[in-house]
Amino acid sequence: MKTSYQYRLKPTKEQAEKIDSTLDMLRYQYNYQLAQRFDWYEQNRCSIDRCSLIVCHLPELKGQPNRFSQQATLTQLKKDRPWYKSIHSQVLQEVPKKVEIAFDRWLKGYATGKHSGKPRFKGKGQYKTFTYPQFKKEHFQNDKITLSKIGTVKVIIHRQVPKSFDIKTVSVTKKADGYYVTLSLEDKTVPTIKPDFNANNIIGIDVGLIDFIVTSDDDRIAAPKFLRKAERKLKSAQRRVSRRRKGSNRRKKAIQKLGKQHKKVADTRKDFHFKTANKLLKKYDVIAVEKLNIKGLAKSRLAKSVNDAGWGQFISILTVKAENAGLKVIAINPNGTSQECSSCGTKVIKPLSERMHRCPSCKISLCRDLNASINIKARGTHALKAQSMSS
Repeated sequence: MKTSYQYRLKPTKEQAEKIDSTLDMLRYQYNYQLAQRFDWYEQNRCSIDRCSLIVCHLPELKGQPNRFSQQATLTQLKKDRPWYKSIHSQVLQEVPKKVEIAFDRWLKGYATGKHSGKPRFKGKGQYKTFTYPQFKKEHFQNDKITLSKIGTVKVIIHRQVPKSFDIKTVSVTKKADGYYVTLSLEDKTVPTIKPDFNANNIIGIDVGLIDFIVTSDDDRIAAPKFLRKAERKLKSAQRRVSRRRKGSNRRKKAIQKLGKQHKKVADTRKDFHFKTANKLLKKYDVIAVEKLNIKGLAKSRLAKSVNDAGWGQFISILTVKAENAGLKVIAINPNGTSQECSSCGTKVIKPLSERMHRCPSCKISLCRDLNASINIKARGTHALKAQSMSS
């Protein structure tokens, strides 16, 4: 079982300055190593994809920078720039890893046809997290955590770490309202499936924009629309930022207030997702959901509402919590769940604006979302049986 706990840090003024300085130096190193990757790409790319058989000259390719070759240069970096000695060596080694993930994801898009955005250089204040890949549990005691090269920092403990869990990694993050530490935890003794798991206790859920979820038992949770409700405050905070002179302290304060407003919306949404997932998992052992193309929907005219609902985050939270509880979440093919009749299977084509499902064959009439959730449950049951037979 893997999970993570996040706590708020209360660093002293000196410790906060060390964290800020560490993030800034790591940002410079990230940009430098990303530039090395771009240089290699530009020097080795070629617009010619074919040549004659008579004359063909291919230039010798230069070695591609990778995570390990860039990590090897860090020793010389500390000699040339001694101030980098104030950063823990393993924290510094995590930067090439981040660069490699971002760069490889971009290059991989050309091979798969799924283009992702070109990695960007980090501006001031945009590099916000650094990680200790190894951490001893005894360095986190009571309400204090010892971070190498920073010191012993006070932590606000809102829940205790279970004794059976091992701390694998520790990440420090700077957010709009302060500093946070995230502990990645693991307990190998927790069973993957709980002993009294009941495969027949299954539910299908259909996510939407009017009702956040509609279950196959006809339970509904209205979409909270946190962003829509906060738009007025966000617009006001954004106007204050745009009216301040660039580079001024007043603009920095206005940006910080805007960031806090956005964080409040994100935190409220995340809390709602956790509570909704917890409510479902207390009642059901198996939850069937649609495998939606959320990125595609987020580019449509419904983009704002889709992003406000946060379906991707909710399904991710639901899946992780189910695994930790020894339960299951099954993703099924969403094609036709709204169009097929849940009673007789007849396809009833209807536009998105039509909210009722009326079948001409069996004369059934019910809510479109309820019809979809019943179909999702049926497909989830079929997929669960197929999994059990194959295993």
